[in-house]
Parts: sequence; structure tokens; C-alpha cells
Amino acid sequence: MLTRSRGVLALILALVVLSAAGPAAAEKQTVVIYTAIENEQITEYKKAYEKALPNLDVKMLRLSTGDIAARFMAEKDNMQADLIWGVGATNMLQFKNAGLLEPYAPKGLERVQPLFRDKANPPSWVGLDIYMSAFCYNTETGKQHKLPKPESWADLTKPVYKGHVVMPNPASSGTGYLSVVSILQRMGEAEGWKYLDALDKNIAEYTKSGSKPCKDAAAGERAVGVSFEYVAHEMIKKGSPVAMVLPKEGSGYEIEANGLTRKGAKNAAARQFLDWAITDESLKIASQFFAAVSVAGFPTPEGLPKDISKVVFPNDFDWSAKNRDRILAEWQKRYAK
Repeated sequence: MLTRSRGVLALILALVVLSAAGPAAAEKQTVVIYTAIENEQITEYKKAYEKALPNLDVKMLRLSTGDIAARFMAEKDNMQADLIWGVGATNMLQFKNAGLLEPYAPKGLERVQPLFRDKANPPSWVGLDIYMSAFCYNTETGKQHKLPKPESWADLTKPVYKGHVVMPNPASSGTGYLSVVSILQRMGEAEGWKYLDALDKNIAEYTKSGSKPCKDAAAGERAVGVSFEYVAHEMIKKGSPVAMVLPKEGSGYEIEANGLTRKGAKNAAARQFLDWAITDESLKIASQFFAAVSVAGFPTPEGLPKDISKVVFPNDFDWSAKNRDRILAEWQKRYAK
């Protein structure tokens, strides 16, 4: 009887072990993601996607937008990324035109506002959120150097700001390219380059990342940092003596977008992540940082404009994408130091 009981117990234990080794212990599906999303935001997203997508083993490479674009384009014959997440729509259009993306309609696409998606059906990219050009002005450093708060792009060319302005390099930073291309679109190329020539005389440094100019201003290293509104908003929330300026001529704007790569077309896990990326759970996180996200109905963070149409200058994404290489070559020729 004792022997029989031991046998039953052994069988039960074996079944328990087999059960534990079932779906929960199944081999995870690997997905390689290239992203330009800020590290602070990735931390919040990571908690959510690991809970929602426990079957995925996410391998993520985070670089600035320009560096992500250069790397992805260079790898076109030996792709590593399964999907692109949170990279500018301008770059996504470049990738699309180069044949590097696989059209995919994620679940819930019908909720996405038209501005936030590729015009084709199925789309090659779908947006997450909008970010806008903004200046970070350190009120203490400005007072120390007797510098008034700049209210416009035109103000930044005034002699008083010489050596006090830092701006991202458009070759490595999507924010930097946004600043340059929005000026060229708004003013026209002839006048736009004249303006950038004048601005260059006041620039102390061109940084690799789009967030660094604002962080430098917040730290008092510079009086003015040309950056984007998310970083300015974050620095203010942390108590830095920074004022956020949306230039009165209008802020340029860019859409952070996602897309399936040619390599990822064969990876069901990549499609699963892209489905999740436009769920309420994901967009609720995005809405904590940005004034507008791809699905309507999310609240705007306090301190950011509730109607961005009143503060932005329209961006012709197709023109920005088609002319990006030419514009960057001209910028490098004029201002690379």
C-alpha cells in the first residue's frame, strides 16, 4: 500500500512538473527593436510591454534618430532589426522609399487619426505621438548674462546671444533635423539658409542628441538650448530654472512612428509588438509625455498646449524625407566644425 501511495505521489509530482514546463516555460520569441525613444520613457514602456507580452524576448537598441537611420540604412542587405519603434516619420518615409519596410496594418489601426499614419493601405508606418521644437531658456543664467528670454527663431540671431546657444546636429539628431527643415520649409530655402548662416554665428556647440541642449541649459552650462518640448517639460517638472519657449513663428513638429522591417515580416513577435504599440495601454504612457498621441481622447499633460494646431508650423513629411540627404550635405558643408 505504501509503495502504491509513493507511486501515485510520484505521478502527481511528474504531472505538476510537466504542467509548469508548459506554456509558461515555453521558449520566448525574440524580437529585435531599433528605437530613438528617450531612455526615461523606455523604462515606463518596458514595465508595460513585459507584462502584456510575456512571450517576447525583446532585444532593443536605442540610439539618436540620425544614428538609428544611418545604421538601419547601412544594414539593408543584412538586416538586424525586426521593427522600428518611435523613430521620426521623416525617417520612416526614407526607409519606405528605400524598400526597407514591410507594410502592416496593426490591430486597432482604425482608431488612429489620419495625420498619424502612412497614406498607403496597408501602411508602412503608424505614429505614436507628436513632438515639437522648443527652446529651453535658463532664467538664472540668462539673468547672469543679461540675456532676455528669446520668444522667436529671429531672436536667436541677435548678437546678445552669441556663444550662449546650443543646438542639436541634424545629421545625428532627429530634433536637429526637425529644426533645420522646418526653418527651410517656413522661410523657403534661399532665406532659410541665410537665417541658418546668421544663427550659426551664435551657436556655441552642435550636440549629438536632441535632448542634450535642453539638459545643458537646465544645468546652467548654456543659457539657451534648442531642443523639443518633452525635455523642456521634464526639466521644469524636476525643478530646473528653465522656461519652455515655443517660438512665435511656429514650432516644427515630428511624429514618432513604428514600422515592420523587411526582416520582421517573417516574425510574428514583431507584429505582436506593433499591435501592442497602439493600444490604450501603450498610448496612455505616451500621453504622459507629449501633447498629442495617435488616438484621440487622451488628456494633455499640464504645462503643454492643449491645441497644438495653434503653435505648430505644418511639416511636409514627404519633402523632408526626399530632401534629407541633400539638406544634411549642405548643412555639413556650411556648419560642420
